Amino acid sequence: MFSSKRILLRKVEKNDIEQYHSWRNDTDVMFSTSSSLDLYSLEDTIDFVENVLINSKSSKSYIIVEKENQVSIGVTSLINIDYKNRNAECIIDIGEKKYWGQGYGKEALRMLLNYAFQELNLHRVSLRVFSFNEKAIRLYNKLGFKEEGISRQSLFRNGEWNDIIHMGILKEEYIN
Repeated sequence: MFSSKRILLRKVEKNDIEQYHSWRNDTDVMFSTSSSLDLYSLEDTIDFVENVLINSKSSKSYIIVEKENQVSIGVTSLINIDYKNRNAECIIDIGEKKYWGQGYGKEALRMLLNYAFQELNLHRVSLRVFSFNEKAIRLYNKLGFKEEGISRQSLFRNGEWNDIIHMGILKEEYIN
């Protein structure tokens, strides 16, 4: 478990499945982070949480808990961890919309990056962000991520094509 002033990160558990299922099926939540806006059955979510978020050897996933009210507000993960080459990809979703725009994502991502670079001794962390998600892009730039490439017009949202921007940060570039 990791903790900051306002939030803590704890490992995903089976009792998080229903909450995660509600976030995963909320198109407002997934609009700016998931390339698929499909709806999932509870069985699909149970399988995903158990096999990917809890039991995967190549990912580490954490529920973001707002400390004052002890409310689970989102999830953040290191995925596709490559221990040999010391690389991983990170993802973050604030599932509780009333917590959007208040800096919780920045706080959680900073804790995740601290863990990635200081505890796991990773050399590089990457992410993908949709070109229309300007707030996220600003946040990633503030944390030290650099644009590494673009998958041009690879996402169709609201009747138009959008790019997916690939960003990465090296351990020595991270602004803690």
